[in-house]
Amino acid sequence: MNQRGRVFRFVLCSTLTMESTHLLGGAKKRVKIHPHTVTAKYATHGPYSPQAGIHTHFPQPGDEGYDDAPSFEDFGSFLEETSDKKQLTEAKRWPLTLFAAKDKDKGGTPTLQADGSGDGVEGGVRVAKGPGRGVGEQLASFGEASVSASRFTWVGLLGAALASGCVIILTCVASEHFSLGPLFLLLVRSIVQLLSVAVPLHKGENPFGPEGYRLRLLCYGVAYSFSLCCAYSSLTFVSPDNATTTWRLATTVLSATLAFLLLEERLSLVDGITLAAGLCGLGILLLPAADESNSDSPTDPVVFWRGAFGWSLAALAGLWMALALVGYRSLKERVGVATALFTVSWTGCLLTPAPLALLQEGWSWPKSTLEWGLILGLVACSATAFLGVTHGLTRLHPALVSACQSLEVAVATVVHLALLPMAPTAAEVVGNTMVMLSVGWLVAVKLLPSRGAGRRHREEYEEILDSPIK
Repeated sequence: MNQRGRVFRFVLCSTLTMESTHLLGGAKKRVKIHPHTVTAKYATHGPYSPQAGIHTHFPQPGDEGYDDAPSFEDFGSFLEETSDKKQLTEAKRWPLTLFAAKDKDKGGTPTLQADGSGDGVEGGVRVAKGPGRGVGEQLASFGEASVSASRFTWVGLLGAALASGCVIILTCVASEHFSLGPLFLLLVRSIVQLLSVAVPLHKGENPFGPEGYRLRLLCYGVAYSFSLCCAYSSLTFVSPDNATTTWRLATTVLSATLAFLLLEERLSLVDGITLAAGLCGLGILLLPAADESNSDSPTDPVVFWRGAFGWSLAALAGLWMALALVGYRSLKERVGVATALFTVSWTGCLLTPAPLALLQEGWSWPKSTLEWGLILGLVACSATAFLGVTHGLTRLHPALVSACQSLEVAVATVVHLALLPMAPTAAEVVGNTMVMLSVGWLVAVKLLPSRGAGRRHREEYEEILDSPIK
């Protein structure tokens, strides 16, 4: 306890020294941090000189109340609860609420707040600390919260990949069997997803983003909508398998590059090797079939240029999606997931009609209950995929998020083979296997406990406790 008290007194003295100018320059106030620790009075005097009304007392070892001084672990939570920044942030909340005003003064017990994953990315885990908790218990709580948050993130990403694979299958079924164009489906799902505005309104937030970040949020929504428009337009010229694979391959490569150039976020060696293996699998999936490569018949120029245009649209969709992922990564602390979904929805409603008119895609309104059910399932799967990906961006590198979504290609292939029993090609088997192994290895590396990392964190913690600062 004496060691913790010394560290606390050092931090407290430094804080009082840095804040003395601000406190002495304002109105007369009295600061009482602990009943037995510090009692300070400040008055307006310039220049500063000790006065009779100014008194500062630091208890020394052996004095009454010395052992009751709070530890330096509790000092951060004290500053956070009493800071002016928190009060100003709560005072600037958007006044419009959907159902009822929020009661900010409700009491409650401290809860565990997890802001990061256990894989070394930005963010941390704040654990409610009590006076009787030791170093070992606090480190155990930190590890449990970190693993729990990381598991939730990766489960969300895998669920998003599964939902994206279902979106591909449902889009193909709606287009081939019910004559519902891909761009028409994109427009319908954007309109339905406008209902997500209820979430930011209920939380008392501006659905168009916080002040000062609305332009960046608008650029994010436009980039995301452009990506979806290009991706769905490419389905008109190339097969869904080739378009989806090209889109995901370009997104992963470009998101890693843009994150390094714009956000200065780097990938570790293990992550880089895993991503390279997954990209090789996607490249194998793009190899032409044996009957296509050995064909000696002349290629129709119209077919060639239609295919080239479709591949270009898919690659362009990857570029826009990479920009969108990196853009939200820079806004993750300011913009919620529901606000991002609403932004993507209303920008999609504005941008989708343009390519729909340019490509002269047939407008076929759903007529049967089965068609409407298909559309609702498509909307639900797309919203689930978006929420999983956007939540993953708050904690993981954009390239890792995109690499996990490459699993949608394998899911779509498996479902397609299940619906239409046929023998898969060698490229499909090898490519999908490499994609699944790379994603599985990436998840395993991030979630498996690292005894060396835990030992390193404990050594850093004990080094703080054994600090020679007096």
